Amino acid sequence: MSFTYPEGRGKTLDRIDLTVPRGQFVLLVGGSGSGKTTLIRAMAGLLEDFYGGVYEGSLRVVGRELRDLDRRTLVQKVGVVFQDPESQLVMTTGEEEMAFGLENLGLSNSLMQRRIMEVSSALSLSDFRTRYVHELSGGQKQKVVLGSVLALQPDILLLDEPTSQLDPVAAEEILTLIRRLNEENGITVVLAEQKMERCIHFADRIIAMASGRIVRDSEDVAGIAEWSLKNHLPMVPPLSRLFAGIGCEAVPVTVKEGRRILKEEGLFQSGSEGPASSTCPVFQETEPFVELENLWFAYPDGHEVLRGINLGFGHGSFTVVMGENGGGKTTLLKHLNGLLRPGRGRVMMAGRDVREVPVEKLSARVGYLSQEPGDYLFMPTVREEVGFTLEHLGLKDEGRVEAILQRLAIKPLEKEYSRDLSAGERQRVALASVLVSEPDMLLLDEPTRGLDYRLKEELGSLLKDLVAGGMTVVVVSHDVEFAAEYAQRIVLLYEGRVIESGDKHEILSDSTFYSPQISKLFKNYETGIVTLSQGMKLLKNGFMEEGDK
Repeated sequence: MSFTYPEGRGKTLDRIDLTVPRGQFVLLVGGSGSGKTTLIRAMAGLLEDFYGGVYEGSLRVVGRELRDLDRRTLVQKVGVVFQDPESQLVMTTGEEEMAFGLENLGLSNSLMQRRIMEVSSALSLSDFRTRYVHELSGGQKQKVVLGSVLALQPDILLLDEPTSQLDPVAAEEILTLIRRLNEENGITVVLAEQKMERCIHFADRIIAMASGRIVRDSEDVAGIAEWSLKNHLPMVPPLSRLFAGIGCEAVPVTVKEGRRILKEEGLFQSGSEGPASSTCPVFQETEPFVELENLWFAYPDGHEVLRGINLGFGHGSFTVVMGENGGGKTTLLKHLNGLLRPGRGRVMMAGRDVREVPVEKLSARVGYLSQEPGDYLFMPTVREEVGFTLEHLGLKDEGRVEAILQRLAIKPLEKEYSRDLSAGERQRVALASVLVSEPDMLLLDEPTRGLDYRLKEELGSLLKDLVAGGMTVVVVSHDVEFAAEYAQRIVLLYEGRVIESGDKHEILSDSTFYSPQISKLFKNYETGIVTLSQGMKLLKNGFMEEGDK
């Protein structure tokens, strides 16, 4: 099977030959733009009807040619959850959303209620299923979409990064539930995921993609990291790169494997290096550029989201805000650029209450990129997309567009239609449209969603350069690996309150659920280790002392 999108630059899927037996759990991995999402769309029968393009070859689902299946039968047999939950939400509340598909199948009211109750309980939706969808967090929306699909009880479940907006605890719960449905109910699962370390232990089989082709298809789950490193594919987690970087033959994917290797091979002896906190620069608060003073906020339905927030963000600082889904992270971000106004308290920018500043003037000083980069893309070409920001704000170009196209490596795409680009490319175009106005502060909501490790490194390096130049950067993210590698400060929110705020080494290395792989590996060995470079230094010292084993 092959497929090319309308006006595409080549085949997005190229001669795919694939058979998935009933009841198998398949993990689909590959870099951004490798074709994973398109393959999911193909299996769901969506390419010809919703995307157009040129489709070659054949696809059979539950033994029948896909083109011969009517839409009603396909929906009953195949459930699909995309990266972007917004694209699948059509109703007002979560409960209505889950009922919508069941109503279209003509199920009785009592049966619908039972299925909704079961799914709500399994996914912990009860606390927010009756709230308006537009007031939910990204992670809560993702849960609602998954619930609406599971309520249909499909035979095949297609998942495109279904945990990308979930906090670590919720992500583990969802993946465990999916594996349970696979094992106990026989549901066939095809799961596309950038973070293979998160779900590799659930998979029966791993398929790796690159440039629209299947480049590896194997039930040897354990060998995927070593193979990916040898073939220079960008989906290798930090833990694997850590062991490969010191020349270790065994390349683990999970922390459990890594700790076993540490113990069996004697690669590290406790105490060979002092704690990272003693050798790494510790985040120091600077004079705030923006201050939140006793900030409270509730949505129109009365749901209180922020409760007495007191925070400051200094010039040239890099803060990552983390915490549970629905904890108020995105709501906090929207107060920093004036999109939302406090119910109580105030937001001060450079000594001035933002309520006194027109939104258009705030937009010039505070750049904001939401969870949905696609919302920013509507112009015919990439260059026009980036240039529109300057026109809208009444700013002169003066070479700004050309400079940001070059800086974000999207100059070769300047004549392309933005919506035809890969997820990583679209994200860079959206970011360019925000940065071209040269704001003092940059706000990013889940910017690493859909990005492979190579693109995350590029984004992180760019943000560090901007911070070094004096820009204030605030990122909302569930990506603990990204936060550990690039942030200076971590802010943890829980139920709308700041639980902790401080240096990343102190907070992330001592957390049970918000620790990166590197920290978990060295737990009980050393404290304060959060980055790949710190782990490499520590492991090399222990490795060298013990000899080349």
